[in-house]
Amino acid sequence: MAFTTNEPPFRFRQGTRPLLISMPHVGTHVPPALAARLTEEARHVPDTDWHLERLYDFADELGASVLVATHSRYVIDLNRPPDGASLYPGQSVTGLCPVDTFDDTPLYANAADVPGEAEVAERRDAIWQPYHAKLAEELARIRAQHGVAALWDAHSIRSVLPRFFEGKLPDLNLGTGKGISCDPALAQTLLGIAESATGYTGVLNGRFTGGYITRNYGNPAQNVHAVQLEMTQSSYMQEKLPFDYLPEVAAGVQPHVRRMIEAVLAFVEGRAKN
Repeated sequence: MAFTTNEPPFRFRQGTRPLLISMPHVGTHVPPALAARLTEEARHVPDTDWHLERLYDFADELGASVLVATHSRYVIDLNRPPDGASLYPGQSVTGLCPVDTFDDTPLYANAADVPGEAEVAERRDAIWQPYHAKLAEELARIRAQHGVAALWDAHSIRSVLPRFFEGKLPDLNLGTGKGISCDPALAQTLLGIAESATGYTGVLNGRFTGGYITRNYGNPAQNVHAVQLEMTQSSYMQEKLPFDYLPEVAAGVQPHVRRMIEAVLAFVEGRAKN
């Protein structure tokens, strides 16, 4: 089955400071022909990183560039390697073009509707490649202008998902590829902010150590520092349909997220060329 889409692969706003915020899983668009092949559950795209643009509404004020996915991760997952290799070998994961939900239920109503290699390649060419080309281009521009660049990969997930982890996930899950994607001093500063956030729990390189984007683009030796934040959705929104944003709940965690972003900017601007 051929894949086509009339929706652009991303939205982008260029900032003035040495930080790019990437939001690869906020997209909800599923082309109608593909949506018709999905189950009723899947058409609600429940595994979306909902409302992150609203939660990070301070990004423009801080001068960050922002790259936002438009298509659902059910179409293609922008935080997976292009060859579909597992990010967590030996653990349950969803793939480049997923076939199941986080609850381990089928995405496709019929087995015959599961995409084959040719369709996966079409989705990769139409959506994955342009997103990553823009990400790489913007990081290169930032580094050329400032001498240093930071990449913040913004994510959120339901707080309880037995398929992937036991019990309730910590609220603020920082990932640096187990220490390879950013300067250790920056990682420790961010962990300190997470751990001191009253009413929230934080961890560094716990269950989530950073996906493909963090691991692939973070290169401290080349003055590119990448961090992933995987937040519990219970920290700011309703975790079940209709997945509403809860402003009063979000108001508690948003200042801590902003402090982390400000700490990243302070760190990289302290190393920027004069």
